Amino acid sequence: MKVEGGVALVTGANRGIGRGFVEALLARGIARVYATARRLDSLDAVVALDRVRVSPVGLDVTDARRLRQVASEYGDVSLLINNAGMTAYGRLIGAPSLDGARQEMETNFWGPLQLCRAFAPVLAANGGGAIINVLSIGAMACFPQVGSYCASKFAAAAMTQGVRLELHGQGTRVLGVYPGAVESDMSAATPGPKITALEHGHACLVALERGEDNLYPDFSAQAKHEDWLRDPAAFERNLLSRL
Repeated sequence: MKVEGGVALVTGANRGIGRGFVEALLARGIARVYATARRLDSLDAVVALDRVRVSPVGLDVTDARRLRQVASEYGDVSLLINNAGMTAYGRLIGAPSLDGARQEMETNFWGPLQLCRAFAPVLAANGGGAIINVLSIGAMACFPQVGSYCASKFAAAAMTQGVRLELHGQGTRVLGVYPGAVESDMSAATPGPKITALEHGHACLVALERGEDNLYPDFSAQAKHEDWLRDPAAFERNLLSRL
């Protein structure tokens, strides 16, 4: 999969990691980017990056009818980037209700899956192409203070593996990305150093072009993944300190 000359659709492109993807795609020679967000006016600054190559698209990833409509309208897409996501900052047992958990599943699991389904034939028609699913280090281990968010990302990680296997025959690459410390609105309250969203975008596109299946794009994600691989039981015990 080569980024240069391709056509990408990026969900949640109006800020943070999504905007970082748009900037990295433009720097790497993408021919066109469909930048999506729920509100079109929130994309003004992103479109201003390159008014020729960046096109704004209104899209709520929880709206199945709109997802299918977008896939039918933008049949030249060769790279789908499922970036849009949300967290309700809720525990599995301690949250006052499951409303936030249901919203997380709709946004972080069902939305990306429906986009993969809608764009699979589009990618096949364009030679196979690729999908990048932005997951989280929380898809590797369940951090208790955001347990329902982690559960939604666990589901999305399993979905990513399944989609990769199903679409292998049509030549579609599927990259799962597990960030841990990247500058974004969601991570603003998290202490410690972080890589920029642009650095994250470039790392993902490099991994895609190398043919990798999974990526831990920053130092925090890499360290946690190594700790988990070394002793998963000890890693889980250490999570007790977060309660």
